[in-house]
Amino acid sequence: MIAAYNLIRGLHIISVIAWMAGLMILPMFYASHTETAPPGSEFDAHFLRWEGKVLKIILKPAMFLAWVFGAALIYVDSQTRGIGFLLEPWMLVKLAGIVFMTSWHGFLDYSAAGFIEGRRDRTARFWRMTNELPFLAAIVMVIAVTTEFGNH
Repeated sequence: MIAAYNLIRGLHIISVIAWMAGLMILPMFYASHTETAPPGSEFDAHFLRWEGKVLKIILKPAMFLAWVFGAALIYVDSQTRGIGFLLEPWMLVKLAGIVFMTSWHGFLDYSAAGFIEGRRDRTARFWRMTNELPFLAAIVMVIAVTTEFGNH
């Protein structure tokens, strides 16, 4: 059982790393897209293709796998800890981070539709200022989980 748990945990971490990479690179694509590619231009078409690939090949599968492996970890942990561990402070911090990252993913996906329609709803500065938000959330989540903050 320990080997299976460690495998699931490793696959979860790998999935989260891929998800984080996509969450951080896509806003940088959006910033460059906003600054350099007028709607309908050839460069606009290139950005749309690149952004679409990040969403379809990296972000969506990685998020799905992170959720699947995370749910599997919760299931296994609930067998030994009981389901009450979900209410421990460190886990509540992690769950809040998951809600944030999933919401941010949804916002990026929604924003892609705007670019496809030729809209530039946000400035390049906005995209540059926000592209580190998932990393900041990850820092808080990792510290909470590795220290089991509030569980002592």
